[in-house]
Amino acid sequence: MVVSCEDVWREISNYLEGEVDASLRAAMEEHLRGCKHCTAVLDGTRNVVQLYGDERMFEVPLGFSHRLRRRLEENMPGNRRTFLGWMVAAAAAVLVAGSFEVARSSGFGRPVLRSDHAQPGIGVPPDMMVVVSADGKTFHAAGCTFIHDKAHIQTIQAGEALRRGYAPCVRCMKKYLTA
Repeated sequence: MVVSCEDVWREISNYLEGEVDASLRAAMEEHLRGCKHCTAVLDGTRNVVQLYGDERMFEVPLGFSHRLRRRLEENMPGNRRTFLGWMVAAAAAVLVAGSFEVARSSGFGRPVLRSDHAQPGIGVPPDMMVVVSADGKTFHAAGCTFIHDKAHIQTIQAGEALRRGYAPCVRCMKKYLTA
């Protein structure tokens, strides 16, 4: 039977405890005679098992943990990862803030008024019935004398007229204009 390094590593603990069958033990011993790497793994595993199996507690000298931590920090590479993490977070925050600003300034969600001279209506009751014409740009109160194209008028609610981009008539709806 021939075993590979991976087979030895997988069974090393069982080998040390004597829990492998005779043919596998013989194959592992043959492999260990020729493989210095697996012999080192065996010795290291044996040492770890002995240390953990020892019932005595090891008392470390006073200040050992402080010196160990200082040594480890000296051997660690610079705080590049921390800096990169902060830079990525800052860039993400700028992108999010910029996206909100673009969305706010672009008028997203606000209807594009059909008239260049129109003023948006303020406080127009959304359920108030108004009159619009298909080719017109404004909505009117019923009976307004400035309704254009009276042959193609339609009565809709003011909220719907505003959503479609109609603006209030400057004459009959002036109490709802902003300026």
